[in-house]
Amino acid sequence: MQGSDGQETGRPAAILIAGPTASGKSALGLRIARAVGGTVINTDSMQVYADLRVLSARPTPEEEALAPHRLYGSVDGAVNFSVGHFQRDAAAILSELGVGSLPIFVGGTGLYFRSLDEGISDLPRVPDEVRARVRAEAESQPTEALHAVLALRDPASAQRLRPSDRMRVMRALEVFEATGRSIGSFHESREPGPLAGKPLLKIFLAAERETLRRRIDARFVTMMEQGALDEVAALRERRLDPLLPVMRAHGVPGLIAHLDGAISRDEAVRRGQGDTRRYAKRQFTWFRHQMGEDWHWTTPEAAWSLAEARLSAPAGR
Repeated sequence: MQGSDGQETGRPAAILIAGPTASGKSALGLRIARAVGGTVINTDSMQVYADLRVLSARPTPEEEALAPHRLYGSVDGAVNFSVGHFQRDAAAILSELGVGSLPIFVGGTGLYFRSLDEGISDLPRVPDEVRARVRAEAESQPTEALHAVLALRDPASAQRLRPSDRMRVMRALEVFEATGRSIGSFHESREPGPLAGKPLLKIFLAAERETLRRRIDARFVTMMEQGALDEVAALRERRLDPLLPVMRAHGVPGLIAHLDGAISRDEAVRRGQGDTRRYAKRQFTWFRHQMGEDWHWTTPEAAWSLAEARLSAPAGR
């Protein structure tokens, strides 16, 4: 059921809560789950990793005990957990929950949310030997140089990717090396996601920018007090591939540099805060330009009333 503005108006089959880091998503998701007996499902690419409870701001064990939580800390840091893995796991959880149980997807990873209703592209598997060869050749090169190589081989992808985004530049190079085709050419084939065609309530928590900035900085300090450095030290001891997502989490590179003696603790904190603030800015930009008009942009304070009104409505079609 839709209103005159195109927004769904009936009771939703699922709630999607997105927003920049530190905007209050987890608190809202937990509040809704407790009110209606729902299940909170992680939709954040870092909170999925077992290695980073503190630094990824995962819900605490006490919070997780208040309502069912799924996909939190369920993946080892050595796994390159992708949007395809997320969609598969989310679909399995939805099947387990069955009719009548409200799933509440909470996180800040736009591609994860998109995969739930729009689906994902059918990207090819890159053979291990191709990936190893591309990474060996790239090991000593700066990201900007790799981006220049990509511009020669796959100009369309190079134009779309930031020259500093090493992980995505490498992925595009690997796909081109394995297939001879632009990674963008595979985006044309897309299967619908597990929530396609269902009535959804999509909320984006658009916190005020300066307030969010202060929250991010204060939260990183709190993380340090709660053991973030010990968490990263344990991760560093594993000697994982530096291109793995868990090794690129906000705060991890700076704290590893501090543990290696390259920078001070204060500088590592400043880097972590700065990286997180820039990520929050990119989250705003991505959702504004990449997601549909069916997302409700609202303040954290007003979001509960919005959810409460939809949950009290008759079931949508």
